[in-house]
Amino acid sequence: MIDVHRLRVLRAVADHGSFNRAAAALRLTPSAVSQHIAALERGLGHPVAERSTRGVTLTEAGRLLVETAETVTAELDRVRARIDRLAAGRPRLTVATFTSGGRHLLPGALASFVRTHPEVELTVLEAEPEASLPMVRSGAADLALAYHFDGPLPSGTGLSWLPLLEDPLYAVLPAGHRLAERAEVEPAELAADRWVLGCLKTEAFLRRYADRAGFELRIAASTTDYFFAQTLVGAGVGVALVPHIALAPPAGSAVVPLAPPRPARHLGVAAPPRAPQPYAQALADALRASVGDGGPRTRDPERMRGRGPRG
Repeated sequence: MIDVHRLRVLRAVADHGSFNRAAAALRLTPSAVSQHIAALERGLGHPVAERSTRGVTLTEAGRLLVETAETVTAELDRVRARIDRLAAGRPRLTVATFTSGGRHLLPGALASFVRTHPEVELTVLEAEPEASLPMVRSGAADLALAYHFDGPLPSGTGLSWLPLLEDPLYAVLPAGHRLAERAEVEPAELAADRWVLGCLKTEAFLRRYADRAGFELRIAASTTDYFFAQTLVGAGVGVALVPHIALAPPAGSAVVPLAPPRPARHLGVAAPPRAPQPYAQALADALRASVGDGGPRTRDPERMRGRGPRG
């Protein structure tokens, strides 16, 4: 039978690339790490790690075990978290959310949930998907309101994903901008402008687009808050790409749709692969119902498009 603790040791070796660094992370001696790996290999009947002057390389058997270790340890962590909550007496629910989702999508769903389940002790944690999805995997959060751009769900292996809506990106332009009256705009048409960034993922998209279109991305400001970014646009610092649900442009600025194919964030709820605890399912259902009823009350981009300065 494979020992779970030895699986954790092997995973640490894989993560850190050496016995010494894995030992430091686990607060063990390198000799103890080596003994755990040797015992794992004896029980398995196959080598799992090969040492060299460049560090430690996993064998195919070792890689298969690490994949299993991630699933097993995540499941054990989730069970431990749920047992701890049972011992606390009052039922608890922890939800992680990114900022704009927490501002526009979550409140309506939480209001409905609290009315229906006043006995639940709620905890809300603000975190981007890179942090919130591992929280769900480990049991630190019961579910996460998250998003991803085109491509696979980041760090989402082993999680279920309930799609909620697509959140298209818009160009937010300062007052008097030459393209403020346009029906739509290509990001390449803003190549001469300086950019205000409100999210690292938006920056990654812009850099990929700029590379393909052959222009250099000029950064005027970098933030992790779309709302702060839009105030900088309103001050004339630069232009920005902002998702629909985060649109809150200052007076005088303009919102212009991007030309097709329009990039978008894919918003959804991440939960453990097995059936989530009932309260987590209830909140996920409330989120889906909120979106189905028309979603968050954001300002209409069509009404903001090409808006000039106000007197």
